[in-house]
Amino acid sequence: MIIACPACGTRYAVPDSAIGMEGRTVRCAKCRHSWFQDASEMPAPDHQQAPAPIAPPPAASAPEPVAPAAPPRPVPPTRPAIVTPPRTREPEPASPPPTVTPDPMPEPIGPGSDHVAPSDEAPGPLPGAPAPSAPRRAERAPAAYYDDTASIAYADKAPSSFEYAPPFRRRRNWTKIATWAAGAFALVTLGITGAIAWGGLPDWVPIPRATFQQAQPDLKLDFPRNRQDRKPLPDGTEFFSISGTVTNIGTQRHYVPSLLVVLRNQRETILYEKEIVPSKRELAPGEAITVNEALTDIPKAASSVEIGWKPE
Repeated sequence: MIIACPACGTRYAVPDSAIGMEGRTVRCAKCRHSWFQDASEMPAPDHQQAPAPIAPPPAASAPEPVAPAAPPRPVPPTRPAIVTPPRTREPEPASPPPTVTPDPMPEPIGPGSDHVAPSDEAPGPLPGAPAPSAPRRAERAPAAYYDDTASIAYADKAPSSFEYAPPFRRRRNWTKIATWAAGAFALVTLGITGAIAWGGLPDWVPIPRATFQQAQPDLKLDFPRNRQDRKPLPDGTEFFSISGTVTNIGTQRHYVPSLLVVLRNQRETILYEKEIVPSKRELAPGEAITVNEALTDIPKAASSVEIGWKPE
């Protein structure tokens, strides 16, 4: 029969037994197209050989007709490749492992037994026992070799320029930092100056200080030296007597600050200090107040006394 490829139209001449009664899948050898060829849909051959024409009886007077040339024989088409599913080889069943039968226990040897003494000949292999295997050859130790790659630095071990790196860190602006530092220093200096101007230096600062405040222009202190002296008490103790006056010699009322009494020794070292609060804080023009104070528990080394205004 002749079949044709539905894709490219190539025709093939195949035997009827290759297709069968139920049909089968075939593939075109030219375009590799596969289709199912049904036995009932086989096309009829197009080129049928026409019967030879019957020549008329030759006439006596007519010449013999020349027979026409036979047409060229068509080239038989190539046979299509038949697709057959591959056959898988079934696995062979594994042979069971050989069973080893244990040797029978020897019978005890008695005085009346027919036991034969062993001979010097080597015994042969037991029937049914496996053949002894050849002795295994000792495994050869691997040859020693020298590895010199430990001291070699390869190029791929160096850090790559495409590896992850942290974000770029900006450079420090030292001019801006110095400006902020100068501003902070100016603020601190201004605060310290204001604190000293308001309350004065603290006592722990090791600088010389004035013992008394500056004299008041309109307030006059009058403490005669002969009225400042030690005096004994009936119980035998001594006290230092302070006596004097404070007078307002101005034309306006003035505030009277506290008085400070300082006792020194012969080396002009301060041994004793005492604050005296006046009995009246404000004095009218020409008004005066009297100050009388007795100082107890004074040191015996005190030899001179000074009286002035107490610093604020």
